[in-house]
Amino acid sequence: MSFVHHLPTRRELLVGSGALFAWGQMPRLARAEGRDPRLLVIILRGALDGLGAVAPVGDPDWISLRGDRALVLDGKMPALPLDSFFALNPAMPNLHRLYRSKQASIVHATATPYRERSHFDGQDVLESGLVRPGATGSGWLNRALFALESGGRVDPRGSRALGIGSVTPLVVRGSAPVMTWVPQKLLPASVDTQNRLLDLYQHTDPKLASVLQARMKLASLDGTPAMGDPMSDDPTLAPPGIARVRAYFADAAGTAARYLAKPDGPRVGAMGFVGWDTHIAEGAAAGQLYNLLGALDGAFAAIESNMGEVWHETVVAVVTEFGRTARINGTQGTDHGTGTVAFLVGGALAGGRVIADWPGLKPAQLFEDRDLKPTTDLRAVLKGLLGDHLRVEENLLAGTVFPESADVRPIGGLVG
Repeated sequence: MSFVHHLPTRRELLVGSGALFAWGQMPRLARAEGRDPRLLVIILRGALDGLGAVAPVGDPDWISLRGDRALVLDGKMPALPLDSFFALNPAMPNLHRLYRSKQASIVHATATPYRERSHFDGQDVLESGLVRPGATGSGWLNRALFALESGGRVDPRGSRALGIGSVTPLVVRGSAPVMTWVPQKLLPASVDTQNRLLDLYQHTDPKLASVLQARMKLASLDGTPAMGDPMSDDPTLAPPGIARVRAYFADAAGTAARYLAKPDGPRVGAMGFVGWDTHIAEGAAAGQLYNLLGALDGAFAAIESNMGEVWHETVVAVVTEFGRTARINGTQGTDHGTGTVAFLVGGALAGGRVIADWPGLKPAQLFEDRDLKPTTDLRAVLKGLLGDHLRVEENLLAGTVFPESADVRPIGGLVG
């Protein structure tokens, strides 16, 4: 099995980035209905701890599973109640506001068909839309748009694609053209990622390893923490590095929204945020994950603000390659897991709900006695959005966009 053509370049691994793809015209069927829909897909690279983002406070096994690291409604940093069973990470008051105004929904215990724990393979399956890694060089979003164009519903004249960042995500690779814009400042890789790369290159590329090691030493002398450094348990004492993360998330997301909001601009896009591989000192209630979720919450605000009047026709889907372990590890972090959450935000949603077939948290209910068991196929969510929001036909979704998924029924009613 080969997936070499999807491996990140050295530059991608070292700096990380976000990227946006967009088609220049909207589906004609939607236009005939008097609609002008926008869809933005955000990929969280590194695997999101869904239990740290949206806590099942109503599950009787929640506290015993996470102990004093469990988000609760009456803790030092109280979780934000969503319904009688789930509560949102306190770092996300803006998402909570959108949820209460029915402009956001959350899908819990969801995953792609992938059941191993490799970032590269997991992201490949997430973005390709196939059931196995390394099987294609195109992504499901590109194929969805190309299917619309082939069916005569998208005018290819004047169509354009836009990229923000140094990486073009697999999800938008394919027959549609892609342009790229690179921000002046990019986020550094986490310390954990840098150490893993250093070990790899010491065995495969000693010259690059020596350069990387020198840069790591220089950064440590500068005193600027990288994205994945352990952070204080007091969120009011966040290190200077998190300000850069927040600014980057907001700027990249805001730029995407400004392009999507233009009357003659693109209508569909995808971008990525790195840094979610929280093996050490995760800090869900305060710390690393808390700060990252706060930055994502700020990105939602930037999108809403910059979409302006067309926010009511916008859907943003936030997805990741897999979840993280249900239990906290020995370094107060979480390791690669399976089930996680997907965030849906936007004025076009029929929101205000957590969509979940809850599997439970007892040891026997965990996937392989370690992970949140996935009970909702992420492809069902994406099919529902593409079908109801962009009007991609169901036979195309099952055969072209997500091959081998005829048995995965789209979730209806996600948009208003």
